[in-house]
Amino acid sequence: MAVSPSNTILPFKSHLHNSPLQSQTQLSLPLSIQKSQLTVFRKLNLTTRSLSTPHVLSKSNDSSSSSTVTEPVKDEPKRILSDCWREFHGENDWAELLEYPMDPLFRSELIRYGEMAQACYDAFNVDPFSKYCGSCRFTRREFLTRLGMESSGYEITRYLYAKVNVNLPHFFKKSRSKGWSENANWFGYVAVSNEERSAVLGRRDITIAWRGTGTNPELLEDLKGFFRQIPSDNIPCPDPTVKVESGFLDFYTDKNNFGFVKCSAREQILSEVKRLMEIYRNEEVSVTITGHSLGSALAILSGYDIVDKGINAMGDSRVVPVCVYSFSGPRVGNVRFKEKVKELGLKVLRVVNVHDLVPKLPLCYSHVGVELELDHKNSPFLRPADGDEFCAHNLEAHLHLLDGYYGKDNPHGRGHDRFILSTGRDTALVNKSCDFLKDYLDVPPNWRQEENKGMVKGEDGRWIHS
Repeated sequence: MAVSPSNTILPFKSHLHNSPLQSQTQLSLPLSIQKSQLTVFRKLNLTTRSLSTPHVLSKSNDSSSSSTVTEPVKDEPKRILSDCWREFHGENDWAELLEYPMDPLFRSELIRYGEMAQACYDAFNVDPFSKYCGSCRFTRREFLTRLGMESSGYEITRYLYAKVNVNLPHFFKKSRSKGWSENANWFGYVAVSNEERSAVLGRRDITIAWRGTGTNPELLEDLKGFFRQIPSDNIPCPDPTVKVESGFLDFYTDKNNFGFVKCSAREQILSEVKRLMEIYRNEEVSVTITGHSLGSALAILSGYDIVDKGINAMGDSRVVPVCVYSFSGPRVGNVRFKEKVKELGLKVLRVVNVHDLVPKLPLCYSHVGVELELDHKNSPFLRPADGDEFCAHNLEAHLHLLDGYYGKDNPHGRGHDRFILSTGRDTALVNKSCDFLKDYLDVPPNWRQEENKGMVKGEDGRWIHS
């Protein structure tokens, strides 16, 4: 399968990554190399090649001695997203899309939705001295522009808020100034594709993005303890045997009690999706939900709820497909919940790092859907991070690994341990809120949290150290 650009899909042109739509005669991987990264690629002994022969980096703990292997990839006809979106949405449970080599167009779509979840972190106000700590830093109208995502082709239609849960003391942000709620935090948004983007996607896409456990390692510790302490509870459905973590259910169903939002996150989701369904009832529509960490659990719960309540059913007997792209998510419910998700036709693709602890919890519950396993030790750009659970859990690191994922084993037993920078996604983004990149990359840790630490964006949109 050729790793070649397509003029049928335009991933986000944002601060998050470069567009892979470069000339086919440009550098292979990555598409643009800054001075700070050029040294690294020289160490890796990479040479300029066409996109039809991508570089395959073999697994190695020392990137300066990593061997470089090239394999010719058979050219295949370009795929048009509008023709295969149902397949990408899980119609066939992603059969063959994740195999060796991974479908490049689907990879771009999966990264794109991961970046929509990452936007929740980038927009979240974590400054305790701010009057609006715990809220979104931007208004709905300026959200995409302020994040450099104005070309995404989506419009934010609603912000989502959830009630503070005392079981996670570090999870909720409270302002030291008066004026913002002590009872709720901003958790994400609902967006819908505009006319131009819908034409590319082949349908009107309603996307729900959930924020996860933030950027503080203390939050991860909170979450681990949260899993051990909270028992399961009945989800609102006719079947009393379907149970999920009651803590997740509290986040989802507890009513807010502040200012302009007094309803639960669940009521916000169901009412907004129902409203958008009515507006676009004469069009082809999809519902795509994405989230990271605890946001992944909320994504699965909200997807389940939409399907179980029939919100996705059109009046003309059509049923709108609902899909969840989960990143580093925990187990949500019991075996009966897993069975019910399958019965309802909710499609779930879970992207996990095998070294991340969160997807292994709680031990007493079952995962749903299809799993895509990544391994950060396959990337020559990342430290082993032994014992550093926060790095292994980081969303930007997952998107980096997804960009380099080569696919499941081929018939000759190769593939899972290989690493290809398929879209040229900026590796500097990994260190935005953690310390995961190797030192010779010259990217400071946690640079986004501390006024960029001298990191500046070049003309091509990639971040380099000034």
